[in-house]
Amino acid sequence: MIAGRRSVFAGTHGTSWLRSPRMLRCLNMGNLLKVLTCTDFEQGPNFFLDFENAQPTESERRVWEQVNVVLKDARGISDDLQAYKGAGAEIREAIQNPMDESLQERAWGAVIPLVGKLKKFYEFSQRLEAALHGLLGALTCMPDSPTQHLEREQALAKQFAEILHFTLRFDELKMTNPAIQNDFSYYRRTLNRMRINNIPAEGENDVNNELANRMSLFYAEATPMLKTLSDATTKFVSDNKNLPIENTTDCLSTMASVCKVMLETPEYRSRFASEETASFCLRVMVGVIILYDYVHPVGAFAKSSKIDMKGCIKVLKEQPANSVEGLLNALRYTTKHLNDDTASKQIKTLLQ
Repeated sequence: MIAGRRSVFAGTHGTSWLRSPRMLRCLNMGNLLKVLTCTDFEQGPNFFLDFENAQPTESERRVWEQVNVVLKDARGISDDLQAYKGAGAEIREAIQNPMDESLQERAWGAVIPLVGKLKKFYEFSQRLEAALHGLLGALTCMPDSPTQHLEREQALAKQFAEILHFTLRFDELKMTNPAIQNDFSYYRRTLNRMRINNIPAEGENDVNNELANRMSLFYAEATPMLKTLSDATTKFVSDNKNLPIENTTDCLSTMASVCKVMLETPEYRSRFASEETASFCLRVMVGVIILYDYVHPVGAFAKSSKIDMKGCIKVLKEQPANSVEGLLNALRYTTKHLNDDTASKQIKTLLQ
C-alpha cells in the first residue's frame, strides 16, 4: 500500500481477512496487487478511493493544479444553470404581438444576457474537455496499470470523479429546462431576421455565426456535457495511438468497479464522513459506465465487458428510487450500446 494511505483491509479485523481461502489463493500469486484485482475475491479492483480527503502528491501536483483551476469554476456553472429561468414570457409576448416594437425590444433585451450565460456554459465545456485530457494522460500512462494509477494518484482520481459528477449534474439540469433551447432558438431566429433587414444587433459580436452554430449543436444534445466528455475520451484514444485502448477502458472500468465495491461493502461505506459521498459515488459510477460504453468497441453491456453491470445496477436499485431514477435513465437513454445485439438480455431486462 502507499505510504501514509491506510489500506481498507487495515482496522479492527487485524489480519483475519488473510486467512480466508479465497484471499490465500490470491496471496499465493505472490503480489499484493493481485489481492486488489483477484476476481475470486471480488469482481474487480478492491481498494478505497478517498473521494473526501485525497490530497495531491508531488508527482500529481502539476496536473492537479491545472485541473483544479477548471473545477473551481464548476460550482458556479452549476449554480448559474440551476438559477436559469429563461425569457419565456417575454418571447411569447413578442411572438404574439409581432408589430409591437416595444415588446420585440423587451424580448431581445431579456434574451441577450441569457445567451451570454449559454456562451459561458459552452466555453466551460471546452475547458472541461482539456482538463479531462490531462487527467487521462496521467491516469493511463505506461508502464503502470490503471489500478496502480488510481490507487496511487488518488487526488487525480478524485478530480476525474468530480468532473463526472459535475457533468451528470449539468446534464440533469439542462434536460429539465426547455427554456435553454427555446431562448437560443429565438436568439438565432431574431438575429437572422435582423441581418436580412440590415439592423445592427446587440450581442452579435459576442456570439458570431460560427460560434452560434457550435453552441446550437451543443445544446441540441440531450446530454451535452456528457457528449463532450465522450467525444473527448474517444479523441484521447485516437490521439494516443501508442497507448493501448485498454489502458483507457480499463481506467474507466476500474473506477466503476471501485465505486461499486465501496457502495456495496458496509465496512467501506462506513468510512464516508457524509452520506453525500455515497450519492457522489453513484453518480461517478454511472458516469464512467457511460464513458466506457462510448469508448469500448462493444460497450459496457456485452458479456465481455469488464464492468460488472448487473452488480452496478443492483447497487443503484438498492438506493431510494427517487434518488437514482435519473441515473438509471442515464444508463437507459444516454448510452451507445444498450440496444445492440451483443448487449446482455439480462442487463436489458434489469434496466426496464
